[in-house]
Formats: sequence, C-alpha cells, structure tokens
Amino acid sequence: MADANPESTAGSVVIDEELNTYRNLLEQPTSFESGFGWATVIGAVFCGLCMFPGAIYLGLLSGLGMGSAAQWVTVIIFSEVTRRALKTMSRQEMVVLLMVAGAMIGGSAAMPGGPFAGLVFRGFLVNSDAVKDAGLYGQFPSWWAPPPDSDSLTQRTFLHSDWAMPIAFLLFMLVTSFIEKFTLGYALFRLTSDVEKLPFPMAPIAAQGSMALVEGQAGEKSWRWTAFSIGAVLGLGFAVIQVGVPAVSSAFLEKPITPIPLPWFELTPVTDRLLPATATGIVIDLGLILVGFVIPFWAVVGSALSVLLTFILNPILYHAGLLTTWQPGMDSVNTIVSNNVDFYFSLGIGMALGLAAVSIFQTIRQLRAAIRERRRRAATGDPAPGRSVWSPRPGRGDWSLGLCAVGYTLSAGSTVALCKWLVPQFSVFFLVLFAFVYTPLTSYLNARISGIAGQHIDIPFVREAFILMSGVKGVHAWLLPLPIENYGGVAQEMRTFELTGTRLTSQVKAWLLTTPLIFVLSLVFWSFLWRDGPIPSDMYPYAQKMWDLQAKNTMILWTATSGEAGQVTLFDRSWHPQYVGIGAAFTVIFFMVLSIFGAPTMLIYGLVRGLGQIPHGLILELLGALVARWFFHRRFGKKPFLQAAPVILAGYFAGAGLIAMAAVAIRLIVAGISQAPF
Repeated sequence: MADANPESTAGSVVIDEELNTYRNLLEQPTSFESGFGWATVIGAVFCGLCMFPGAIYLGLLSGLGMGSAAQWVTVIIFSEVTRRALKTMSRQEMVVLLMVAGAMIGGSAAMPGGPFAGLVFRGFLVNSDAVKDAGLYGQFPSWWAPPPDSDSLTQRTFLHSDWAMPIAFLLFMLVTSFIEKFTLGYALFRLTSDVEKLPFPMAPIAAQGSMALVEGQAGEKSWRWTAFSIGAVLGLGFAVIQVGVPAVSSAFLEKPITPIPLPWFELTPVTDRLLPATATGIVIDLGLILVGFVIPFWAVVGSALSVLLTFILNPILYHAGLLTTWQPGMDSVNTIVSNNVDFYFSLGIGMALGLAAVSIFQTIRQLRAAIRERRRRAATGDPAPGRSVWSPRPGRGDWSLGLCAVGYTLSAGSTVALCKWLVPQFSVFFLVLFAFVYTPLTSYLNARISGIAGQHIDIPFVREAFILMSGVKGVHAWLLPLPIENYGGVAQEMRTFELTGTRLTSQVKAWLLTTPLIFVLSLVFWSFLWRDGPIPSDMYPYAQKMWDLQAKNTMILWTATSGEAGQVTLFDRSWHPQYVGIGAAFTVIFFMVLSIFGAPTMLIYGLVRGLGQIPHGLILELLGALVARWFFHRRFGKKPFLQAAPVILAGYFAGAGLIAMAAVAIRLIVAGISQAPF
C-alpha cells in the first residue's frame, strides 16, 4: 500500500489533506512497458462491431454512457480467451485495451457513437422548432449541414452530395484534433502531474480495475477481484429493469416500456406551486450512488449546496419578478431554458470567470512556493532532487516538449486558415487568439480541475464573447470549426497510464488505430439507425428531451448575431451584465472565505458545477457520498475503501454493460429484419 505521507520533493505542493490522500492511493511504478500489440488491434475491431451500435442506442434511449461497460466487457473477454490459450495479458496490455474500447464507443452519453452523431444532430437542428422560433430557418451554410428541404434529410441518408462538404470538414477536424491531443494535451499532463503534483482522484478507476483483472488471471486471491465481482452483480441486477426491459420492448412496441422513468422521474409540474421556477425530479440509477463513493466528498457536497441554493433562490427570484419567462406547468427542460434566459446564463458566465481567476491564482501560488522551496534547499545545503521538476520519468515514453510546440502550432495554424477561408469577414486576430490563447488556457484550467476534483467544467464564455466582438453577422461564425477545444482530459488519461506502468507511446499508437476505424463504423451504424426511423422520436426518450434542450439553449447565443437593427433577440433577453459581475464576485469571495477558514478547496468546484444545472442526479450522488463518508470509511478505513470503491464502480459498469448489450442486440436484429426486402 502506498505511503500516505505527502511527497517531499521540491516542486510538490500539497493543496489540502484530502487531495494528498487521493494522490497517494496507488504506488508510483518503478518501470514502464508497452501495451500495444495484436490484442489491441483485435480488441478495437471486436468492440467496434459488437458494442458500437449498442452504445449509440443506449445513449439515445436512456442517456446512459456505455463507455466504461464496453471497456470492461472487452477486457474480461480477452483475458479469459488468453487464459484458455495458456497465456496472460499484462497490466499494460489491459490498460491500452481499456483505452481502445473507450475510444471506440466515443462521444458523450447523449450523443455517443463517433463523429456522425453530430451530423445527425445537425440534420435534426436545421428543421427543429427552436431554429424556426429563433428566425434562423434556412440560414445554415452548405458546408455545415444540408438545406432543410434536402432529400438527404427527408430520406435520412448520408449517401448524398449535400453531405460531402460537412463530412470533408469533419475529416479535417479529426486529423487536427489528433495532433493537438498529443501535443497540447501531453504538455498539460507534464505541467499538472509532474510539476504541480495534482492527485487526479478519478485516475485510479481504470488503473485499479486493470490490476484486479491481472491478479485474477494469475489465480491470486485478490480483494480487487472480489470488489469487481460485487459491482458486476449489482450492475447485472439493476440493468435488467433499467435498460433491458425498455430496450427489448422497443423492438416490438411503438413506445418502450420503462419500469424506471427515463431519463428521470419528472416532478416539476407537481412541485411548481411550492417551488416555482425550480426544476425538480430524480434520476433513479444505482450507479449514481456508486459514483458518489468515488468522487471527492467535498466536491459532491459543493454540488449539493448549489442545488439547495437553487431551490431557495429560484422562488425568491420568481416572486421578485426576475424569472419572468417561466410559466406554471413547464417541465424540467423548459424550466431550465427559461431560467437560463432570465438569470443563469449570465450568472454562469460570471461564476466561470471567477473560477478561472481562482484557478490561475492557485497555480501561481503553488509554483512560487515550489521555487521558494528549491531556493531554501540551495541556501541551507539540503540535498536537492536529482532532476528538474520538468524532467520526464525515465522509460515512461515521453517525447519532446519542443515537438509539441511545433506540432500544435502547425495544426492550429491550418485551422485558422480554414476558418478565414470559410468566413472571410472573421478577424485573423480573433482566430489566432482562439488557437494560441483561449484553447491552451481553457485546457489547462480543466486539466487542473480534473486533477483536483475529478470534475470537468466549461469555463468562461470567451469564445462567444469574441464572436460577438468580431462583428460578423449571421449564424456562420457560430458554426466555424474554430481552433478551440478542451484537451484538459488528456492529463488524466496519461496519469492513468503512468499509474499502471504503461508507456505513453502506446496511447499514441492506439489512437492511430482507432481514429479511422471509428470514422468508418460511425458512418455505417448511424446510417442504419437513422434510416430505421427519425432521431429523436418517441423511441428515444432521452434524446427527445435533451436534444430539444440543447437546441433551445444553443439558440440563445446564435441569435446574438442574427437580429435586424432594433430587434430584440433571444440573446438580448439573456444578457445581463450585472449578473455576470455578481457571479464572478460571489465565486472569488466564496473561495477567499474557504481559504481563510481552511475549508476544502474542492467545495467551490462542486458549487460551480451544480448551480443552474439539471439537479436530478445529484440526490443519489450525495447519498452515496454520505454513506461512504459516515459508514464505509469508519467500517473499513478511509484509504482502503477509497481504493476499493473505483473497482466496485468498474464492476458495476461491466455488469450493466452485459445486460445492455444483450438487450440492444435484440433491438437491432429486429430493426435489421424489418428493413430487409423479404
């Protein structure tokens, strides 16, 4: 078991005790090996053919992310096959196989299944009610989506000339994203993990799960394998009701049977008299309780406080006449949209700006402390560390930071040139600012938040502000493939690789394999499902709610550059500078108060994460965090339980994934037969 004491090397600054606990959950490996081989290639093909369509369907049906389930099922199958062949898979091979399986599923829970998911959404958006209500119908350029009356949309097919330009630009962005991931993303890993020594509390999930499987192959009695099995049984039992019944019933009925309401149990129309203008409901998912076991406690508490604050604040704002768009009888989606227009859109921008300022301040303080520590050692004659904090660990498979700078410059520069060609009115100054200031800054801040609290937060609306300042009219500026991405998550991926002793070059090879494979399979399977029926529709309840919510929220910004002189757009109704200032001031002051009283810094990240968002999943997440804190930590010890909880969660996803894939297979087989000409 790893030493729980803080690291003492120069440049290592402990942010608080809880973060240091997560940093030392696993021992640092002493050697590194490659994990890329033929098993990786076969695993990518297997996962793409067997689980790719299931992930798409599950995301549309229930919003469940199948990424982790697909990863663990793939690893289990391959480990059993190799065992029967009298061979074993190393820990490094399993880690790479996990990454490949996750990459093959790809996308978010609401829109999984590779790059063509976004194209299907574009096909929905150009004909949506949100676009028509915003006055943007028919104004989308041909390089972004086909015209609303295109045969490619009525026939629901990608095999049409109207899709040629959007697909070509999609290919271009895949290539540039790959380059930037392993240049800027890698540099952020070196900064946040090697220099700042952040804990990355979610990284042990994949690392410890792969260890459980390695030990199980060797025939050793392992607590990790036991924990993994417990989670798998829980996942099998719950997924039969949550996923299995809706997926199988949808193969034979017009609307699926949902014993557990999907995507959540709606309570807003019931509670609107007691809590006006407040979205209420609950996501019934056992997995959220297990997630609460894993996420740092104070980050969950911060999110819960944000929900409580929303429940108190929204009725006050409504009765004060500030939330005027909301009407009684609205559901959660329309309540969230109306509140965003009146208040939370501007408040969220301010809180994001405040969080950015806080993160930058923390980083500067830590780096200054590291420099002072090195100077103190030099002045007192204490032995200095054997290598610079910027020096990579020997044998880890690192590459040159200079190469990263050149590669990122070329990739981002080509995107700048493309954007200028598509919309000549767009200022080169703003494009360069996107590529070489905003993207690195946003990626770094998210890498840092991930390293501290295991969370992802989209911070400042700088991109939107720059578009407004550019003076470009129409919707084209919002659709540009701007050189703006978030590569902060790469730092956590590479930290996981490091914890398992896997060379970082294995990750590069794996992505060179999966990127073209994902593109082809995404085209095939999305074409199949889209051809089978409209997306979204009653057959896909989660997509039907969330795609509509996303479309309405998107129109708030896109109308900012489309109105005629004197016309009040949706953006004009949503922009309130005074609320931006309140949000920024509140975030900074709250952080200062926490620092003065020595409270956990993760509380502020959780608070920003939850304020103004759909709160329905936070109830069970908080329950899990409380049970872990006040029962399991006392019964089993804090550190042993924090080591076991990620393995239980991984097992849960594997068990749920087995049920999901079986149920979805039935649905897809029936759909395939119904399209057959015989």
